[in-house]
Amino acid sequence: MAARFRFRLEPLRKLREALEHEAQRALAQAFQAERDVRVYLESLEAQRTAIYESRRLATGQVLDLNLWRAGERYLGVLARRQIEGYERLRVASAQVAAAREALILAHRNHLMLVRLKERRALQHAKEQQLRDALEMDELAILRHPRQSA
Repeated sequence: MAARFRFRLEPLRKLREALEHEAQRALAQAFQAERDVRVYLESLEAQRTAIYESRRLATGQVLDLNLWRAGERYLGVLARRQIEGYERLRVASAQVAAAREALILAHRNHLMLVRLKERRALQHAKEQQLRDALEMDELAILRHPRQSA
């Protein structure tokens, strides 16, 4: 009767697989946070461009100084927001890099156990095949009638 293969480290392999999935989710969240910051920075740049476009005067138009000053103040606000946004982008990029490294490590740890399980299963199959062959040899010897001299 062939003995079933049982990998004793299976609970650990499942745990490492779960940790790998968690690291994948963390990386996806870090990517999303970075993407959100990039979208925010793009919207600030679009607002800045819109202010510059609104300042363009057609020939013969009168310049409204109050509107010009308000635009200047808002450009200052946008510049501060962009600086803060670039700092947030730097932090988000660092978090993406850290999450990527954590995923690589988790994947490596999980893959190590998967490969060990495969090697052990192959080793078990070879040992089982050898035991079966020895058993068949013994049966053949027992069944073969002895010839007396």
